[in-house]
Amino acid sequence: MIEYVVASKDDKELLMQSRLEMLRVVNELPFDYEFSKELIDNSREYFNSNNQTTVLAIDECVIGCATICYIEVMPTFSHPTGKRAHLMNVYTNSKYRRQGIALYMLNLLIKDAKEKGVTEISLDATELGKPLYKKCNFVEADEYMVLNLK
Repeated sequence: MIEYVVASKDDKELLMQSRLEMLRVVNELPFDYEFSKELIDNSREYFNSNNQTTVLAIDECVIGCATICYIEVMPTFSHPTGKRAHLMNVYTNSKYRRQGIALYMLNLLIKDAKEKGVTEISLDATELGKPLYKKCNFVEADEYMVLNLK
């Protein structure tokens, strides 16, 4: 039976395990790919922050994860709380896909965001993920511009 857990700081190693698995799969990296120390250290530190909520799906081991990152910006007319969020790290192990696991995790995170007064959730979707997000009423938008500073 699949258990859904809102991860705490005590679950940091499970969070890291699922995050690195997701990054390998999404980026088509080999199983033994070595991530940079910078990425690993900063990811661990981020999971210590209170600026995110991560849900883990567990069936003897972690089989799925989804994270929502909370962002506060200056309030506007359309977003009077200034509270926004960005959905990331949505992943289900290939053996468990098409069972509603990711949808369940997303719904938990959307509920959490509503309870926190968030007025907008953004995400970067893969083609594989778009049908899932559309089920949750996300719409494609071209309203923003990006300046990449790296």
